[in-house]
Amino acid sequence: MTRRSVFSGTSWEDQVGYARAVAIHGQIAVSGTTAVDETGQVVGPGDPYLQTAFIFDKIFRALAELGAGPEDVLRTRMFVTNIEQWAEIARAHREKLGPVRPAATMVEITRLIDPRLLVEIEVDAVLPTASP
Repeated sequence: MTRRSVFSGTSWEDQVGYARAVAIHGQIAVSGTTAVDETGQVVGPGDPYLQTAFIFDKIFRALAELGAGPEDVLRTRMFVTNIEQWAEIARAHREKLGPVRPAATMVEITRLIDPRLLVEIEVDAVLPTASP
């Protein structure tokens, strides 16, 4: 199976040397994703719900480029700078993933690369199998 990578165009991808998402052997790993748009601007400063929703939309675009969708998500890992905001982050997670209900982790961390960022999310997914 061929290794395929997706890039969102953020400067960090080039600086650090990583892809937004990589698919290989039927699995997809999505790198830690934050609420930074294609122009490098932070989306929703101070708003954990808006940042989480934006992050999932960004992740879903990467999954789509690899031939997968939200229904193919197995696990989410959410790194948050203030665990007291868990309910707003969880609300966006639930709304974006609907009935998928992946395995999920949410942990508080000290900070992210930009102090305006409140949430970073990683996703593991599988490529859907082709129908016979």
